[in-house]
Order: sequence, then C-alpha cells, then structure tokens
Amino acid sequence: MKSIATLNLQYAHRFYGFRGEAQFLHGHTGTLTIEVEDSINEGVNMVFPCNEIKKTAWHILQNFDHAVVLREDDPLLPAILNVYEEQGIKNGAPQNTMKGPAFKTELATAYPECRLVVTKETMTTEGMIKMVYELLKDELNISKITFTSGDNTASCEYNTNNKTDRCPLCGISLVKGVCPKCGYKKE
Repeated sequence: MKSIATLNLQYAHRFYGFRGEAQFLHGHTGTLTIEVEDSINEGVNMVFPCNEIKKTAWHILQNFDHAVVLREDDPLLPAILNVYEEQGIKNGAPQNTMKGPAFKTELATAYPECRLVVTKETMTTEGMIKMVYELLKDELNISKITFTSGDNTASCEYNTNNKTDRCPLCGISLVKGVCPKCGYKKE
C-alpha cells in the first residue's frame, strides 16, 4: 500500500543551450508528489503519515523553493553571484529564513544562504525527479515520484525494499531503534 504527499515549489530556472522559450530565465510553480510504499503499520493503520513525508522531504527540498536553479556551466551563474555580492546577500540576509541544510550530491549543490541550486544537468521535470530521489532515497521508501511544472509532467517508479522499521505509535521510521517524534524505543 502507499501513502502519498504533495509539495509545491516556486523556483526560477532556464534551459541553457536550449532553442526555444525555456532558454530565457523564467519561473514556475512546481508540484512534487512523493509516493511511499510499505506494509500497513498495525499500530497506526497507515503506511507512513503524509505530514511526516512532507516534513522529511521539505527539510531538504525547501532549498529549491524561491530559488534560482541553474546548470553549473550556465554563464548566468557568475553574473547572478556578482549581483548578489554587490547587494550584500550572497552570504544570506536576515529575511532568508526558509532554508534547508546545504547539500552536495552528484547531481546538485544547494547554496541556501543565497537561494541558489546549481545542477549538473538542466532542471527539467525529469531532472528534478532524479535530484529528489537522490536526496530522499535513504529517508523514505519511495515507490514513485511525479513532478509537474508548467505544462510539463514527468514520473518515475522505483523498486522498494518494504522493510522500514517504523514506530507502532506514530508510523514514522525509527532512527537507531528510537522514534524521533515520540521517543518510542524498540526492544
């Protein structure tokens, strides 16, 4: 069975080297749907609480929200960083409170202080799915991710292990045998 959660992201990007409208810097509201699969947790009669899926995903993915997402070879990248430097916001600003931890993976690097994500590949809907899975695969038992941005939608299904050790009181994953939400300890 599956639990399904949806998150919305506001971001700006462009397809560097693309011939068409997407070569220009533009913004989107993206809708990300994450499906988590497992057996029903008998204690709480659910696979995984949807609000906990959102919390787990948002902790990392908020770096994409209200961010500029550019490919590492895009000539706009140094120009944007120069403007941020001139404005004194390259290393953050007091108003920049909605940020997750910095991350660096094979596909993307987040610079939360300046609301920037630098990617290896163009951030298409397919590219976003690859980045999200890479970031969350060890946190959630993901069976499917769907991302819609503008008129574009992509989806990818994954094999799951269905062996997540979960709290019988909350339904969320145990960390080293302890529930991070309620403190339950597995014996």
